[in-house]
This record gives sequence, C-alpha cells and structure tokens, in this order.
Amino acid sequence: MKPHLDHMPSRREFLWNLGGGLGGVALAAMLADEQLLGAESVLLQNPLAKKPPMFAAKATRVIQIFCPGGMSHVDTWEYKPGLEKHHGEAFDAELGKQTFAGTAGNYAKSHWTFRQHGGCGRWISDLFPKFAGHADDVAFIHSMYSKSALHGPAMFMANSGFIRPGFPCMGAWVTYGLGSESENLPAFVVLPDVRGLPPGGVSNWGAGFLPAVHQGTVMETSTERPPINDLFPPADRTPSAETEKDGRDFLRLLNVKHASERPGDSLLEARIASYELAAKLQLSAPQAVNLAEESEATQAQYALSDPDIGPFGRQCLLARRLVERGVRFVQIFCGAENTSSKKIRPNWDSHEDIVRDHGYWGRILDTGASALLADLKQRGLLESTLVICTSEFGRQPFMQGSQKGRDHNPGAFTAWLAGGGIKGGTSYGTSDELGFKAAENPCYSYDLHATALHLLGINHEKLTFYHNGIQRRLTDVHGHVIDGILA
Repeated sequence: MKPHLDHMPSRREFLWNLGGGLGGVALAAMLADEQLLGAESVLLQNPLAKKPPMFAAKATRVIQIFCPGGMSHVDTWEYKPGLEKHHGEAFDAELGKQTFAGTAGNYAKSHWTFRQHGGCGRWISDLFPKFAGHADDVAFIHSMYSKSALHGPAMFMANSGFIRPGFPCMGAWVTYGLGSESENLPAFVVLPDVRGLPPGGVSNWGAGFLPAVHQGTVMETSTERPPINDLFPPADRTPSAETEKDGRDFLRLLNVKHASERPGDSLLEARIASYELAAKLQLSAPQAVNLAEESEATQAQYALSDPDIGPFGRQCLLARRLVERGVRFVQIFCGAENTSSKKIRPNWDSHEDIVRDHGYWGRILDTGASALLADLKQRGLLESTLVICTSEFGRQPFMQGSQKGRDHNPGAFTAWLAGGGIKGGTSYGTSDELGFKAAENPCYSYDLHATALHLLGINHEKLTFYHNGIQRRLTDVHGHVIDGILA
C-alpha cells in the first residue's frame, strides 16, 4: 500500500533515526543507473557531471598551494640588488604610509643569498635549495598586488577575487564550469594545515552563490584522524541489508516529495549528491589516503617521517594521489591562522623574526613543493596538471621598527605556476627597485584567475552565473590572460 505522505516524519528526523544510512541515501543514484525512475529522474541530475571545456585545454586539473600569512617576496623569489645598495638606510616616508602593524624601520636586504639556477638563470634565494632545481619548470609573476593589507580580506581576494566573504572561490568556479572527472571522490578537495584553518576559515573554499555542491570538501591529513569526519556510522548503528533497502525506498519517496515542493533548490541537490558521494567514499577515501601504498623512496622524497616537514609533505603527496584519481581541484594550505602559542608563527606572518619564521616554513615548502613537482613530472602528470603557489600579499622591504621581522605589504608579492600549459623558466612583471610596489605589468588576482581558467579551456569572461541581477564572474569585470607565461 502506498504510504500516506502527509503524516511522514521530516527528512531531518528520518536521517537522524536511520543512523548508519549513508549507504541507503545512495539509492537515487543506483535507481538512475538502472533507469527505474522515469519522470522523477530530473531530481537526480548530477550537478557535478563532467562538462567539456570551451576550447582545447592545456590542463585538466589544478593543485593550488596557498601560503597564508604573507610570504616575503624579497627574501624568496624576487632578487632586489637595490635593497643591498640601500641596506640600513631609513625608509623613505615620501613613498607613503605602507605599514600595517608597526613603525617602518630601515631598509634590509634579503636574509638569504640569491643565486641563479637552471638554464633560464632564474634568481631564487637559498631558502629553497631543492625547489631551485625546478627553475626551468616554473613561471614567476613578480608583480602581484592586493587591495587589502588584512589577512582575511586579502585571502578572500586571492581565492575569490573579492575582499568580502561570500563569493565563490576559484575551485568552486572550476568545478561549476567543468564538473568532476571522478564518480567516487569529490571534485574539489581542501587539505588544511594540521595546525588549523587559515585566516578567514572555511569561506576560503566556499561556493558563495553558486550551487552548494561546488564548495570544497575538507579532508584531514593528520594520521590520527579519519580523512573525512563522520564518514562511517558507529558500529552499533550499522543497519542490516534488509533495513537499508527499506530505508532506500522510503528515502526516495521523501526526496521526491521534498524536491517537488522546492523546485530549483540547489541545497537539496547538494545534500543528495553529498549523501550519494559519502556512500561511495566509504570505499574510495580510505584507499585514496593510504600512503602506505607508496614506496619507501616516495615517502622519503616527501619527508613524511620528519616531524616538521612531514605534515605538509603528506598534503602534497595526497594531492598527487587525488588528482591522479580524477579530483579536479586540490587546494593545499601551508600554514594556519595565528592561533598557536608556540614561538614560531603558525604561518608566514613574520612580524617579529623573519629568519626564524621564514626559515622554518621555507624548509617545509621547499621539500613538499619540490617533491610534488618531481613526482608529477616523473608520472607524466605535470603536463596536464596546473600547479599554483601564492600568498595573500608580500612583506615590506624594510624592517618592522626595531624588530627583526617585516610588516605586511599588499603593494607587491610573487606567485609562481608550473605544469599544464606553462612556459617554464620564465617570469612576468617586476616590483620597483626596492620591492615596495608592483611596477611593470601589475597583476591582481583577476589576472592569475583568468590565466588559470584559460589553461583549463575556459574563457573567464564567459564563465558566469546570474545572481541578484548581475552575471557574476570569478574575475568580476577585470582580468586578462597573462600570455607571457604560456607555452
């Protein structure tokens, strides 16, 4: 007999009582595969179905390494002989007030020696001895700048193109435009630092006004926690096969009724898709994050046993394993929010002692990023994987008052790219003589985003979503493709 839908419990009550029904909620996908849904199949259209690019793509997936806190470009990627010339001189106040947290001190040359590397002769500081071996694979943008000197707003701009939260990040836009290549793993995965979330928290990988299914899925990289929280039900709540089948049938009726009363509700689609994916993840996630499958040589390459480098090395190795299994966009955070009580800053925000903090984080990034590039290249994945490394802003060319650190500098910083469609061994733009402001070919995040989308086969001006009377874009009304770094 057909159940009376008017007296059924709410979806929330049912799912709570069902307990271990993650397998059950995948019913809709199974019935769709067996063509048993008829007219109700509109409910089950996969919002993450793979979509063709707008034109021939050079890359099919992205790994983004984000270094929160503000990496000092004049100590890492951009050699400034002018700073050596003016080392120890007082900051020229006529250039304008550019300090954020303190008084401007004297100009200071890099705390690390810069040397030329590779056939291209790129200048890279001794902070990155391993990464320097990849100079011919990487393109640097030395003229990046931001609209904000605050971590949160600058993080949002770097990820979404807007200094306010609530706008879709690049990973969400990419999966909205191209869908997923994997049926068993999320299209967009986020690997936060083991120390915690970055400045701005989960908004950095939010979907904003795009359908909710496009937000990033957080995976734990700690060896002490499961990769995805609450993926498996408690042992005492796992349903029998018969109970699970009944639950699937019942849930189908609830989903159909709920959807018919709320046409166009992307949250429902996202929930159904996430429940279906959760059931598949019970099998795929443990295997995807099982680094014991990797050879001892590979584990050593990523320095997994090192207590400081190992956590980030694990993130980079997981990123490689995820993209080779079809994940479209992986975002790695090398650093967390400023919440640690330890003397060393939990990110690149080196106000007090740049040698201490950048020295610590430089060793971590150097090992993980160089291992990732080498591993992708050895496996033939680099030519189709775009790797991006950036920070939210740079640091000042002068010291912060009497301290041994540098203050925030939104006026100039460096980002680098490698892999699919990138012309290695090149650079684009420069900051001024002292590294104070972007000078030649200044670039906002819009230009970096436009270039990444172009390499994925997407015209950034045509990837739009209608919201509040406006055709919104990742690049807003700005952005140009940086042709100078394209192969």
